[in-house]
Amino acid sequence: MGENGIEAVFMANRPTLQRFMRARIGDPQDAEDLLQELWIKLRGLNDGPIADPLAYLYRMADNLVLDRRRAAARRARRDEDWTKTQAGSAPDIDDRPSPEHVLLARERLRAIERALDALPERTARSFRLFRLEGRPQKLIAADMGLSVSAVEKHLQRAYRAVLQAQSEFDAGIGAPRRPLTTGGKGSYVGNG
Repeated sequence: MGENGIEAVFMANRPTLQRFMRARIGDPQDAEDLLQELWIKLRGLNDGPIADPLAYLYRMADNLVLDRRRAAARRARRDEDWTKTQAGSAPDIDDRPSPEHVLLARERLRAIERALDALPERTARSFRLFRLEGRPQKLIAADMGLSVSAVEKHLQRAYRAVLQAQSEFDAGIGAPRRPLTTGGKGSYVGNG
């Protein structure tokens, strides 16, 4: 089978070759581009007869897909290497918090811990079990011999104490204030 024969096999099997390439590539437009490339390669063939022309076409299609993938992988590696060299030449950005922010965060934490320590034991314990250990309210209620409603009330009291401690801390450092989201009129809390 000469050039005209393989071209005829290609034309007769074009839809199945296209589906084959689309399944391998994923992108219909890329599959169409590769199919066109396959057609151009077929037009340039000067070989003699081909024993199994359909198998030959599928092998050529598969090779084109593999070539496309290899080229994409090389391009990705080249882009990654370029990005790494550019990142190396740029000044490194330190995303750690400033020492001032660390100090303020520690002081705010101490103020909140003092507020929790001033609460009744059940209130502080409910808060720590719920917020720090992540226990469900039902489990806290069962462990402490309380109703879920009582645990919720303890948590509300603890949240108010935490918000009040934050508000007082922020007022002490002159931080901007915003309205509380949990409650009463005129209640404010800092932006921390």
